[in-house]
Amino acid sequence: MNPIAGPFPRDTYRFPKGRFSILSVYSFTSAAIVASTIFSLLLFLSLDDNPLMQWLFGALAVIFEAGKFYAWYEFGERRAHGNYTGAASALVFYLILALISIGGSIGGINSATNAAQSEQQQSEAKVAAYGRQIDAIEQQIALNNEAAERYIELDRIATGVARLQRENTQLRKEQQQLALERDSLPAVAQGSVLGLISNLASTLGVSANQAQSWLVIFLSVLLDLFAAFFVGVIGEEQRFRHWYRHPHTTPHTPESAKRSHHAEVMTDESTISSDTLAEDTDSPYAEIKAALAAKTLRCSKKAVMTEYALSQDTVDALFAQLQKNGLVAKKPNHHYHWVG
Repeated sequence: MNPIAGPFPRDTYRFPKGRFSILSVYSFTSAAIVASTIFSLLLFLSLDDNPLMQWLFGALAVIFEAGKFYAWYEFGERRAHGNYTGAASALVFYLILALISIGGSIGGINSATNAAQSEQQQSEAKVAAYGRQIDAIEQQIALNNEAAERYIELDRIATGVARLQRENTQLRKEQQQLALERDSLPAVAQGSVLGLISNLASTLGVSANQAQSWLVIFLSVLLDLFAAFFVGVIGEEQRFRHWYRHPHTTPHTPESAKRSHHAEVMTDESTISSDTLAEDTDSPYAEIKAALAAKTLRCSKKAVMTEYALSQDTVDALFAQLQKNGLVAKKPNHHYHWVG
């Protein structure tokens, strides 16, 4: 006999998550929520330069983010308790806030990407400016050489060519100085995000702006789904821990009401048959009594329930029969010990 004692049957042998798993889940969730909030702040803070308005818009972004994830948590809670109308309203509220949040994240990521592109363009512009100056000097030297040839044709080497040669020498020095300054500039490094955008644009055959837009939308939606998933994991784990510590409690849902009624009926049956439990050959009473006597099984309800996949009510009836037969006794701390 293995009645259903709650929404999480124990015969699945699932246990609450360990400390490492819980720490990991909370870390992932916190990181995703913080990242989503920061990206939303980047957009909302750029709406106005007034410090007061920035504070107001920043608070609005934080409220939207916190409210969005709490709405998702509340959706899981209401669905678990069978309140489907309330779950639908929480889901609608979450979707509205999620659209606002995703829009904010898109704007924030886009703003950060544009800033990176602007810095790269400024660095490239500096290098290009030095290149233009060097080219202009090269053109001036070429013009001077043409003029020198003209002076030679006119037999005015002493008066014109010497001056042009001195001017070309000075121009060469300036050209070399500009080249040194250009080469001393930091190398224009393409960021990983900009490189990814460039590769996507080449792969998809679209412009860089279109690739950037699709990438930003994808990252924003993925970040929101990532955070929502782990918020749901936290909610489910909290419900499971509550049930695991209090297995006799069952949420009052239409489905759980049937289960509760079924459990009550089986409880009555187990209570009625508790006096004849020892005589029932199909009952695990004899096997459990032998295991307790041999000390191969710890004398506790939880150990018996886990080992034989029995319900709480069945184990209660079994220990009541063992205590009635004088085989087990209860200590002052309400723990059982074998005395048979």
